Amino acid sequence: MKRLAFALVLSVVGSSAVMAADIPPPPPPPSAPAAYIPVAPPYNWSGFYIGGNLGVGWNGGGSVSDSFGSLFTLPSTNGQFLGGGQVGVNYEFWGGVVIGAEAMFDWLPNNTNTITVSNACCGSASATINNRWLTTATGKLGYAWDRVLLYGKGGGAWVGTNNPGLTINGVPSSFSSNNSNNNFGWTAGLGVEWAFYGGWSARAEWDYVRLQNQTFTVAGTPAPGSFAGDSIAVNNRNINMFTAGVNYTFGSWGY
Repeated sequence: MKRLAFALVLSVVGSSAVMAADIPPPPPPPSAPAAYIPVAPPYNWSGFYIGGNLGVGWNGGGSVSDSFGSLFTLPSTNGQFLGGGQVGVNYEFWGGVVIGAEAMFDWLPNNTNTITVSNACCGSASATINNRWLTTATGKLGYAWDRVLLYGKGGGAWVGTNNPGLTINGVPSSFSSNNSNNNFGWTAGLGVEWAFYGGWSARAEWDYVRLQNQTFTVAGTPAPGSFAGDSIAVNNRNINMFTAGVNYTFGSWGY
């Protein structure tokens, strides 16, 4: 009986050891979750904006002729300071395509153009035209790489001028008729804009403005040795302008 009991004890101990060897080790304690780092959404250019600009404009010169076959000296094409503001709206589609519309106004404080005329029969004369402001209304189409927007624009342009002055052989004179109010034309331009903080963005832009031709008629009855009745045509009028500006966009329609 003692031998039988001893054999039974050995059998139970051996079985317990085998079963213990078959039990898998306990799982490791759970690790702490990784810290969440938020990802900033892509910038969206949609919204209304308002801003200001400063720059330089160049008179393209154009060409001048008259009915008397006179010789003309055109004004300098040196750059003139300009400054103003703009207001507009953009909408950005999925994929980065941006469409918009903008109105821009710039004041031209020192843009006085003087044309001199000389003719063997009639002596000399000078006409002064003072461009005071420039307004454009354009549509925009561009493509955005997050906070950088490259765009083109095109539309209508208007130039405001004072009544032209005229001096003939040193004596003040005038024009009997003119279409100086025909200061409407078209404009096209290119620009790049960078959204640097919140709704604030900075931009640089080049614009070309092409205006209608003008015709002026000198007052008085045509007579030998006089410019009276002379018809002066100013053709191919154009302006190039480069501006740098800052915009602030209100709200967003974005995704």
